[in-house]
Amino acid sequence: MTDHTGTRHLLLLHGMGATGDVWLPGAPLLERRWPGRWLAPDLAGHGFSPPLSGYSFAGLAGRVAEELGPAADGSRPGERLVILGHSLGGVVALALAARDAGLPVDAVVGLGIKAVWSPAELVKARELAQRPVTWFAGRDEAARRYLKVAGLTGLFAPDHPVVDAGLRVEDGRWRLAMDPAAFAVGAPDLAALLAATDVPVVLARGEHDPMVSETQLAAYGVPVVTLPGLGHNAHVEDPAAVLGLLDPYL
Repeated sequence: MTDHTGTRHLLLLHGMGATGDVWLPGAPLLERRWPGRWLAPDLAGHGFSPPLSGYSFAGLAGRVAEELGPAADGSRPGERLVILGHSLGGVVALALAARDAGLPVDAVVGLGIKAVWSPAELVKARELAQRPVTWFAGRDEAARRYLKVAGLTGLFAPDHPVVDAGLRVEDGRWRLAMDPAAFAVGAPDLAALLAATDVPVVLARGEHDPMVSETQLAAYGVPVVTLPGLGHNAHVEDPAAVLGLLDPYL
């Protein structure tokens, strides 16, 4: 878990296949613009976070809540949460903001959440979840696979330090750190998640994100922001544009 200590909490949640380190390129901006503490944990089954026995959005959110610990339970005045989650992380953010979750969440920004899933896409996800771990002879091959799975190809070079958290080496062989079973989490019920929270929610997307359209997000009746010129991983392409979504909550 990447952690910057201060008096407030900004929780950054990565997407499927990535790790908390994906937010590190934006760290200098966060240091200047966010007035307190920020955390970027690895979701369960990703990076250095142990896997779950079965994957659900509630289960992923529960693991994050456990990692936050007592500092996020509202016991100390002023320690509130603003959550920025990308894709899968955006859904987990909504689960954390539910009224019955008991966390002091002030706002959620969900970036690039896939709102509509076809039957074929769900079948493909279940197939991926059932595949065994793939082993690679060298780091470069494993790194390229990691970048593809996380949707980061072309945004990071295979030898970039951010990639390290997404890889494991055992007995000279390399694999992705991600638990393949995480693909089985399925499609989110965004309407139900939004109905379960009372906090302000903004749904955002890159203009060229092929995974979700502005029309699809607008159907949920919350503010929608489209970031010009950006794609699905807008937080990597232009950290300043994405962090600007947090300005109302400073």
